[in-house]
Amino acid sequence: MHPRFHLAFPVTDLQAARAFYVDVLGCRIGRTDTRWIDLDLYGHQLSAHLVDHTALAGHNPVDGDAVPVPHFGVILSWEAWHALADRLRAAGTAFVIEPRIRFAGEVGEQATMFLKDPSGNCLEFKSFQDDSQVFAT
Repeated sequence: MHPRFHLAFPVTDLQAARAFYVDVLGCRIGRTDTRWIDLDLYGHQLSAHLVDHTALAGHNPVDGDAVPVPHFGVILSWEAWHALADRLRAAGTAFVIEPRIRFAGEVGEQATMFLKDPSGNCLEFKSFQDDSQVFAT
């Protein structure tokens, strides 16, 4: 079994979160309760927990983009990243950072895109054509 991550994060509307993560991102539903839902995001466990409000985010400059902090996401295969980008565009997703190639021609070249869930949590999906670049310096 490959290592997997677990991430618990706040949402302000559990039904809107469920619709977004299942209908837009394609997550499967795991265990649920009245105040939380477990989701399978590419084999990683996300736990959306109902709260009254979420924290405000900051930004850091990265290759010309204002990258939202905090954020979380998944590194996908090149094909899966492009398929997800196409699905998100077709769904009319409002991107924080449009799908693009970051660090083109440099160490760490990657495809990346950022979007928000209905509670304002920022997600990044990225991909590398060469997996040796994930931690390259």
